[in-house]
Amino acid sequence: MGSYDYRQYDYVTPAEQRRGKPERHPVIVVGAGPVGLTAAIDLAAHGVATVVLDDENRVSEGSRAICWAKRTLEIWDRLGCGRQMVEKGVTWKTGKVFYRDKLLYEFDLLPEPNHKHPAFINLQQYYAEEYLIDRAAELDEVELRWRNRVVGVEPGADAVRVSIETPDGRYQTECQYLVACDGARSSVRKLMGLGFEGRVFEDRFLIADVRMTADFPTERWFWYHPPFHSGPSALLHRQADDVFRIDFQLGPDVDAEEEAKPENVVPRLRKMLGQDKDFEVEWISVYRFQARRLEQFRHGRVMFAGDSAHQLSPFGARGGNSGVQDAENLVWKLALVLDGRAPEALLDTYDEERVYAAEENLRVTSRTTDFMSAKSETAQAFRDAALGLAETHPFARSLVNAGRLSVPTVLADSSLNTPDTDVFTGAMLPGAACGDAPVRVMAGHDDDGRDGGWLLDHLGGGFKLLYFFDGSDALLASSRATMERLAAGDIPIDTIAVIRADHDPRDATLIGLRVLLDVEAVAAQRYDARAGTVYLVRPDSHVAARWRWFDEEKVQKALARATRTDAAPHGTDRRPLAEVK
Repeated sequence: MGSYDYRQYDYVTPAEQRRGKPERHPVIVVGAGPVGLTAAIDLAAHGVATVVLDDENRVSEGSRAICWAKRTLEIWDRLGCGRQMVEKGVTWKTGKVFYRDKLLYEFDLLPEPNHKHPAFINLQQYYAEEYLIDRAAELDEVELRWRNRVVGVEPGADAVRVSIETPDGRYQTECQYLVACDGARSSVRKLMGLGFEGRVFEDRFLIADVRMTADFPTERWFWYHPPFHSGPSALLHRQADDVFRIDFQLGPDVDAEEEAKPENVVPRLRKMLGQDKDFEVEWISVYRFQARRLEQFRHGRVMFAGDSAHQLSPFGARGGNSGVQDAENLVWKLALVLDGRAPEALLDTYDEERVYAAEENLRVTSRTTDFMSAKSETAQAFRDAALGLAETHPFARSLVNAGRLSVPTVLADSSLNTPDTDVFTGAMLPGAACGDAPVRVMAGHDDDGRDGGWLLDHLGGGFKLLYFFDGSDALLASSRATMERLAAGDIPIDTIAVIRADHDPRDATLIGLRVLLDVEAVAAQRYDARAGTVYLVRPDSHVAARWRWFDEEKVQKALARATRTDAAPHGTDRRPLAEVK
């Protein structure tokens, strides 16, 4: 493949195989793709030793997942590899939708300023995996085992026994928890006899990665009834290394093997790019959309994440991005349970929250596919009418569905949330992923001049209490003892004071709080904060609770609820899969 040099990762005979005796590991992750590697690196950040098993010894072939959303970049940044992803990837936020040869409209995915990360980058999956592998290799807590194929999974009451095939033969090992991140054809899922439920769409789609020099802007271009293609739709994305992702919708009755032959792909590309255009085809794939998921993502000591748990239409870039969020949601809960600081029931909330997220993504992506592949006369008439009106009538643009792009799911009904008792406005409600804002770090009594970067740089990994402070709050009378108690608890809470630029941080720094200067008052605006406002933030940077005034008892109760260390029963409100359309 022209633009990418695939590395071969060394196979090493596992210690258990040399000794002929199983070991028991805290966690085994199956699958060294973006989701599995994210889980392993995050577990290491929580101090949990993890073994990663993969049946290959190189990264994925072809670009595969390419659109990485802002939330995913925030997670990877926390784990130490987000910057190189952004530096290598192609940053974009503008999308354009065409009908035949006319531009219908364009949209901006991040119209407001003051965010560290872009709305999206386009980066081939093989690069994402390479950077994650390099990061994992730096961590003593992560052991990568290449060419280790899982051939047996036996869940037990206190451990999971795993049988593994290697070039040296078969061996067995054990783990307290197994995390299956082994993709759409998950061997773990098959070995456990678990089936997917949902839909398989009839239409086939052709993907071609094309390397060329072109002056296309760095935007997402989507065509309905493109003039260069007989099918209903086409898509163009720029990637790193002058590689372009081109998608063609083919219809339901094509011969996939024939369509994937280069001699059939190249003429399609020439109609689009021009007969004289020089290009190199690097990768070709033909696929059908699927909208399916496991009924449950947790099966005792075995958890499923990413494509092994749910399969989505790629339009909207929700598959890989939601899988990374699966991993982050699961890891902090596993770490608390393994450390004995939270009950095993906390793991049930991984199933609760991420099944909810998967259902949302399934609904969104299925509606996109239904719009793109309208089969009934009524559906086709609706689509054509919406497309016809969208050029001149803005109201019709909301009816055109070329893929609703990935955003973090707001877990508004999660049983881990403490419902609001005070009045707030804005997006930072309990269950939402925290928004970013520019800040500076304060040290001593004065602004030390350091660029502290961004608010999200100071969140994640553990529970945090964001306290919006102006120096007049009565909290300070007992702050030192209060903060010491919160920090010394079984599940520590680290307090961060956020102070407006025109207020004096002296008192907060005197009591030893980490102080962030809200340099442009963006944090206060995004969190609808005034003096005294407090947010309890989970280790995955989702809001757990918020109040207008600090109350230690309320904070402790909210922490207990968010970790299931309280004794109160918690119900879930999960809609059945049959309702996902």
